[in-house]
Amino acid sequence: MYVTLIALAALWGAATGLLVPRAAYRLSVEPDEPWRDTCPAGHPFTGAARGWLGRARCATCTTSVPAGRPLTTTTAEPPTRTPVLVPLLTALASAALAAATGPRPELAVWLLATPFAVLLATVDRRVHRLPDQLTLPLAAAAPLLLGAAELLPGEAGSWPTALLGGLALGAGYFVLFLINPNGLGFGDVKLALSLGVTLGWYGWSILFLGAFAGFLFGSLYGLTLVLLRRAGRKSAIPFGPFMIAGAFAGLLLGAFAASPTP
Repeated sequence: MYVTLIALAALWGAATGLLVPRAAYRLSVEPDEPWRDTCPAGHPFTGAARGWLGRARCATCTTSVPAGRPLTTTTAEPPTRTPVLVPLLTALASAALAAATGPRPELAVWLLATPFAVLLATVDRRVHRLPDQLTLPLAAAAPLLLGAAELLPGEAGSWPTALLGGLALGAGYFVLFLINPNGLGFGDVKLALSLGVTLGWYGWSILFLGAFAGFLFGSLYGLTLVLLRRAGRKSAIPFGPFMIAGAFAGLLLGAFAASPTP
C-alpha cells in the first residue's frame, strides 16, 4: 500500500509536470506584456482551457517551448526536444511528499499544489515574476483545501494554526517588502500567504524552519554567485524558488514527523 501510494504520487507528478513547460512559457513575460498565446514559431496554442493545458510540443510545427529562458522572435530556431527536467522534478517532489506524509488526507492538498509550485518557481526563475493569477488562487485555495482535510479522519495537522501561519508569514514578508522593496517583490508577499498556511499546518516550529530554510537557500545561492563573480552584492535574484524549496523542506520534515512508520 505504501509503495503503491508513492508510485501513484510519482505518476501524478510526472503527468502534471508535463503541463508545466507550456504554462511557464506563456506566463514568462514582463509585467507590461500580455501572456504569450503562440509558440516560438508563431502558431496559436490550442487545446483545453483555451490552450493553457497541453504538452510543451507544438502540434502544428512539432517544436517545443524553451526549457530555459523564453525565446524571442530574434533568437535562433527553437529546440525540438520536449523538456524532461520539469516533469522529473515534479514527479520526485510528489513522490517525496507521499513518502513523508503517507495516506493522510492532507497529502491530496500537497499533491495538488506541487505542479503550481513548480510552475511558479519556473516563471520566477525566468523573468523574476510571480503572477497574481497563480499566487492569489493558491492563497485562497490552501486554507480551504486544508479545512476540508481536517474534516476527514487521519489528518495530522491543525487548521487554525495553518490560518495563523499564513497570516504570520505573509505579514513578515510584507514588513520586509516595506523595508527593502527593491530586494523583495510584492509577489513574494503573496506567495508567503499560501506557504505559511501549508507550513503552519504542522505547527509553528515547522513554519519557522521552512521560512528560515528559504532564506538560507537564497543566501547561499547569492553568495555562490558573488564568489563566482557572476553577480554583485546588489544583484537581484528570483527569491520565489528558494521560498518554495524552503517550504518543501519544512513540509517534508513536518509530514515525516507527523506520520507513523509504515
